[in-house]
Amino acid sequence: MIRKTQQRDGRVRITFVLPVDEPDGPVSVVGCFNDWTPGEHELRRRSNGTRSTTVVVDQGSRLRFRYLGPNGHWFDDEHADDRDGQDNLVLA
Repeated sequence: MIRKTQQRDGRVRITFVLPVDEPDGPVSVVGCFNDWTPGEHELRRRSNGTRSTTVVVDQGSRLRFRYLGPNGHWFDDEHADDRDGQDNLVLA
């Protein structure tokens, strides 16, 4: 799931959410907003049975991303706004 929240300063808070155990092991969201650096935005366990991480971007931004799981396993988010080649897209 992807949540978007408009901030008072005009920026947009994008929260990437996955079930806590699917897939098993550490997962990070990797994309244009972090220079495709694995581990920089690792999803952290939450008390509601999910794990998530958040980025804040300028309104109108177009984010390209994918998830990176254990053993170099790349996967997509079915809730992304669109796809561009292999990448998922989120429009802020």
